[in-house]
Amino acid sequence: MNLRRDVFQAIADPTRRAILLLVTSHSMTAGAIASNFDTARPTVSKHLKILTECDLLQQTQNGREVHYTINAKKMKEIADFIEPFRQMWDERFNKLEEIMKNYKQKN
Repeated sequence: MNLRRDVFQAIADPTRRAILLLVTSHSMTAGAIASNFDTARPTVSKHLKILTECDLLQQTQNGREVHYTINAKKMKEIADFIEPFRQMWDERFNKLEEIMKNYKQKN
């Protein structure tokens, strides 16, 4: 049975977000990634598996080592999906800020 992982559930986990931040600048092996965390290596491997299944990370075999890199195309898809919501909340907060300024000036 092939489980379809949800991208947003994957990035909801703080450890997985930290892994994504680690590999943004360059590829890393599982061991190099795991050395940045205070958890067991199999736990980090499970996070890597989830991120790979969601296409957020790509694996490249280099001899016996597997290197993980961020999938920029997939990250852009997520950013593009979130952008309208960010804009909406930005507008709402700006309106609220304006209301609060007017309220303070009246009092």
